[in-house]
Amino acid sequence: MILGLDISTSIIGYTILDKDNKIIECDCIRLEKFKDFFVKAKNVKNKLASIAKQHDISSVYIEESLQAFKPGFSSASTIQSLSKFNGVVSWLCSKIFDLTPEYISAGTARKFCGIKVPKGEKAKVFVFNFILDTIPEFNVEYTAKGNPVPGSFDKAD
Repeated sequence: MILGLDISTSIIGYTILDKDNKIIECDCIRLEKFKDFFVKAKNVKNKLASIAKQHDISSVYIEESLQAFKPGFSSASTIQSLSKFNGVVSWLCSKIFDLTPEYISAGTARKFCGIKVPKGEKAKVFVFNFILDTIPEFNVEYTAKGNPVPGSFDKAD
């Protein structure tokens, strides 16, 4: 089985696929309520260990962390925090699943899935709508105001 991770310090989206690329599990690890870096890491470790007990993971794919500044998006501090956390989660995957994670850019992953984000569109929103329209197994919960609950976009991405 394949485990795919979209890592951030607030929410980690993950999907588990079987050998036929059928979705077995698609969810997220919510970390936004934890302020301490190591508490976040411990929560991720516990979830990954639970996944390892339930599924025979043979490959782990991790979305590459942001490598450069995007004006108006990320500061040097944010990029550093994300890279550090990405490294910790990568190491946890290595230890828990006894394999080396592979890294893939968001663009390459989307291309592999046949998703082409039109210019000017927000990628996460476009991917979310694409997945919602094409993957019947993809479940989304909504808030009382009709918005997807936090983590929905991370699961899709």
